Amino acid sequence: MSIFSLFRKQQRSAPMARERLQVLLAHERASLESDLVSILREEILAVIAKHVEFDRDKVRIKMDRDDDVSILEIDVEIPLNAARLAA
Repeated sequence: MSIFSLFRKQQRSAPMARERLQVLLAHERASLESDLVSILREEILAVIAKHVEFDRDKVRIKMDRDDDVSILEIDVEIPLNAARLAA
């Protein structure tokens, strides 16, 4: 066994370690994004509920990600007779 064989093992393990780190970071980002979406959803629905009555089961949330921007789309079905005057 030469000293050079030790370095070759490290070269093979570096790409594997990099790949594992990328998977870990992607998982953490997805988890943080999921938490953020939940927080935003609840806060936005609370604001809407101050002004109109709506069925929380008829709310759809979609999040898209582009290279430079994330888009949060929230569809809330509001009945025509649900409008309340803001206090």
